[in-house]
This record gives sequence, C-alpha cells and structure tokens, in this order.
Amino acid sequence: MDLFKISKWATFLAAVLLLMPQAWASSSNQGLFKYVAGTESLPKNCVGKLEVTESQLVFQCAEESVTVPYSDITEMEFQPRVSKKIRKMKLAWTVKPTSARGKHEGFFTVLYRAGDQTHAIILRVQNDTMRPYMAEIDLRTGRPIESRQE
Repeated sequence: MDLFKISKWATFLAAVLLLMPQAWASSSNQGLFKYVAGTESLPKNCVGKLEVTESQLVFQCAEESVTVPYSDITEMEFQPRVSKKIRKMKLAWTVKPTSARGKHEGFFTVLYRAGDQTHAIILRVQNDTMRPYMAEIDLRTGRPIESRQE
C-alpha cells in the first residue's frame, strides 16, 4: 500500500471512531426518562427523552411532549425520592407522586408556572444519566437544581 492509501484509511478509521460514541449516545438516550407523576396529561410510566434546548426543557414521550420555558420554572430538584414538600402540594395532579425510593435512580422534579397555575412534571431517571443533564440545565437556566443523594 502506498502512503496515500494508508493515510486515507487512517482518516476513515479516525472518523468512524470519533463518530461512533456520539451515534451510540444519541440512540441510547431515547428512552432514559420515565414520566411517573405530574399535572400533565401524559400516560403514567411513559418512557421518553429529555431535551435541553437554548430556551426550554422538552420531554418527549411517544407522540406527546411537554415543553417548559426556562423563564417559567420556579423550582427543580433531583432526589432519591420525591420530596414530601412536593408530594403534599395542592396541585391538579393527573398522576399523584408516591414516596417510592430508587436505589440507582432518582426523581427529577420540575415545578413551573403556566398562566396562573403551578404545574409539575416528575421524571424517574438513572443517577448517572442525570448528572450531565444537571450541569447543562443549571448552566442554561441559571437556577440550581436541589439535589441530595442519600
């Protein structure tokens, strides 16, 4: 093989190796979040993905989605269980939160205002999956996510 062919193959292999983790990550991120409680009309235990865009959070599950502009978010938390404070809130729950606890999972709760009402979405997610999301959400919203891993 001449030097041109070797460099061509090396470039091709480098591109494949660089793109493979990104392609795997995007395909494996499709069903990492599960809607377990909230005020939205999503089916309970609907599995989907969470997108952190420039101006909003978008939870997409099946053909339905919930979009929350960062400016409407009032509180966020990621805990091993849904906090008692949130479970006791007088909201128009379509799916009521439980006091279930996850060993390697946590509950990402977003409270936000839509009109004059407070809304909530509670998503169950693996702890390791949520870490990079927390950093990006904190950066985009400028608001900390209350977090406690027991």
